Amino acid sequence: MPQSTSCTAKTPEKSGESQPQEGAKKPACKACCACPETKRVRDDCIVQFGEENCQQLIEKHRECMRQMGFNI
Repeated sequence: MPQSTSCTAKTPEKSGESQPQEGAKKPACKACCACPETKRVRDDCIVQFGEENCQQLIEKHRECMRQMGFNI
């Protein structure tokens, strides 16, 4: 069953990287729960091919995280 990019937890993660910028929307969940589809594909690519060969997937995951309200 595919997972959704929507979050159910309401507490943003405490690290500075996941805090929203002033005026930006507040994340609806912790960073670890956001964008599971892009995260899984990115992680599999990195394990198999190395980070340097997966930059496009890494950037897609970053874009998803930004859309969810995370400042990365």
